[in-house]
Amino acid sequence: MNCLEQKTMKTEQEHIFLFRLATRFLKYFLLFLSGLAITYVISSSFGLANFTLILLPLIGQVFERFAIILLCLFAGAMIIESLIKK
Repeated sequence: MNCLEQKTMKTEQEHIFLFRLATRFLKYFLLFLSGLAITYVISSSFGLANFTLILLPLIGQVFERFAIILLCLFAGAMIIESLIKK
């Protein structure tokens, strides 16, 4: 690799801390969501779907709040990154 290729690879990887934090939160949010989907399928196969339906409103409220926080993090990261990098 020559010096020019190393510089372009380095600049492609640079993002502000807020953007990296938001993507990490998104990763764990989606992992948790898929884990709950798998848990619901397994519990319904064992006949415990009624128990999960009781918990569904509580889980929905928590997911709603986390999704709003995640959306605000991404919006802030995009605004800050667009102001920093011209």
